[in-house]
Amino acid sequence: MELGIGMFGDLAFDQSTGKYRDAGIKIREILDQVKLMDEVGIDVFAMGEHHRPDYAVSSPEIVLAAAASITKNIKLASGVTVLSSSEPVKVYEDFSTLDLISDGRAEIFVGRGSFIESFPLYGYSLNDYEQLFDEKLELLLKINTEENVSWSGKLRAPMQNQTVYPRAKNDGKLSIWRAVGGTPQSVLSAAQLGMPLVVAIIGGMPIQFRNLIEFYKQEYQKAGHDVSKMQIAIHSHTFVSDDQKVVDGYFHNYKSQMDRIGASRGWAPYTKAQYDGGRSKDGALFIGSPAEVADKIAYMKEIFGITRFIGHMDVGDPAHEVMMKSIELFGNEVKPVIKGL
Repeated sequence: MELGIGMFGDLAFDQSTGKYRDAGIKIREILDQVKLMDEVGIDVFAMGEHHRPDYAVSSPEIVLAAAASITKNIKLASGVTVLSSSEPVKVYEDFSTLDLISDGRAEIFVGRGSFIESFPLYGYSLNDYEQLFDEKLELLLKINTEENVSWSGKLRAPMQNQTVYPRAKNDGKLSIWRAVGGTPQSVLSAAQLGMPLVVAIIGGMPIQFRNLIEFYKQEYQKAGHDVSKMQIAIHSHTFVSDDQKVVDGYFHNYKSQMDRIGASRGWAPYTKAQYDGGRSKDGALFIGSPAEVADKIAYMKEIFGITRFIGHMDVGDPAHEVMMKSIELFGNEVKPVIKGL
């Protein structure tokens, strides 16, 4: 099973200045962190896309390209590319270029995203929310598998026998995963298309997703795809420390981000009881000592049969040195346990 780390580039808010932390500093810290991930043998790094003041990264492919130049082995993925408000031709061009820079390490996680800021920013109507994604996914997959593309839809100009350059390694084919938040229709679509699946489990109890993942497996096989090539990942909030005081203190980082997002969504303030419940064996927070985190990931493999776990590790913008220690422990202490299963 592969182990990965995901980030959104969270920016802490300074109450005394009324400003978010400097995005440039944060991005340079992320690059240091990815370099360490590569050194400790993490398999995948996934960089998210947001268009808000509390996140530093709106162009994952740029950060990933910078990371490609300072790493050797780690796979570099978007986590996610908000495909509904992106141009599929440009998405393929950017990631095929990244693939060539990194010598075949680029991946794309496509999804609708959990925020909608990119739609008005790029001039798209939310009335076309579903159709935009479906059309653009169809086009992206066609570009990925066919050298000369002819395609037509309702929301974009048609393509007539056109080739998108440069072509990625592996005969032009990039690894494109479907990222979902738990909608059965999205899971069904991924299974029918034979796409690898990433399920974001960021609240409640992971066991609640078992039927959904079993549904994917059944429909994937029913569609006639090679079961030996099936890939399933989960993506959950993660933080590792061998110091209980640091784990307890991380609650404040986590609460700050949850409350900031929740304020616009009508959520009640995040509580310590929620944090502690999420950290329990049945909860969705992979936060604790290396042994605790390894045990929970092993449990996920047992109940889901996943082939990849991605720990989302920068919620609430922990200090750089704390993040580096979390990554070091994830690679040096959690990974050997999981690889030995």
